[in-house]
Amino acid sequence: MAVTLTDMPLEALHAYRPELPAPDALETFWDATLNEARAAATAPRITPADAPLKALRIEDLTFSGFAGDEIRGWIVRPPGDEVLPAVIEYIGYGGGRGLPGERVTWANAGYVHVIMDTRGQGSSWSVGVTPDAHGSAAAFPGVMTRGIRDPHDYYYRRLITDAVRLVDVVRSLPGVDPDRVAVTGVSQGGGLSIAAAALAADAVAAVLPDVPFLCDFPNAILRTPLPPFTEITRYLSVHRDDAERALQTVSYVDGAILARRITAPAYFSVGLMDDIVLPSGVFAAYHAVASEDSAIEVYPYNGHEGGGYRHFVKQVAWLDARFGR
Repeated sequence: MAVTLTDMPLEALHAYRPELPAPDALETFWDATLNEARAAATAPRITPADAPLKALRIEDLTFSGFAGDEIRGWIVRPPGDEVLPAVIEYIGYGGGRGLPGERVTWANAGYVHVIMDTRGQGSSWSVGVTPDAHGSAAAFPGVMTRGIRDPHDYYYRRLITDAVRLVDVVRSLPGVDPDRVAVTGVSQGGGLSIAAAALAADAVAAVLPDVPFLCDFPNAILRTPLPPFTEITRYLSVHRDDAERALQTVSYVDGAILARRITAPAYFSVGLMDDIVLPSGVFAAYHAVASEDSAIEVYPYNGHEGGGYRHFVKQVAWLDARFGR
């Protein structure tokens, strides 16, 4: 039996279903947030990108996210004029959309590949260009505690809204089949894909969260040994009286709570030696999914890198089967 370095045995993970109460105002909170963002939206702008790749068509996307803020992205299309399914990719913590042509895997697999830039990040390991136009009270370095004393001010309210708005935009793009739009991402991107699939409801036809972050916050901030969850731990070690308020705020964005709204096919992955995103958090979200078509791929000897390209190959086969390709 494989055991993680930091978490529980696999058989216990299969049984792990933490009691995570949803905020009473969760549905009203997200309905109001998304309605405000949609009311403030302007038409997306798409221009050709200056990229060295000639076999794919790469376009620079600007669309309206939270509060109408301009969010950037890339659209990468296979050659030809066929109407195709699309895969939206959200980026891991600290990263941005990258350079044009840097991320092309799903386009090479025959999908319209849309990559969302991450507001206020894009400087740790992958370049981004989208600022976060909204301020924050005192916070620990990183984005995990920005606005954590109030869900309306919390950073992830803004970023999740961007992710849902991009689903709206992609479904309206020429050359995209609006009934075959999937969302995916690694780590933070996986957490955003859970949130987008939960909040965009019937607009998302499949969700593929890869070692997803932002799940099971109460357990993760106590037990995860490495950042980013430890940003909240460190913050609460200074702001000793803010724990109840902070935990209430993160419950609005917790993937293990939001996943209860997912009815689309779902394909998760987890690395059992992950000390950045505890496997228990991934299983908590996976077990919460309401879809009858859900599966999780377990990599017993891997950490936060998960299954890497080998898992991508499995993702393509899984999604091709659901999208009739």
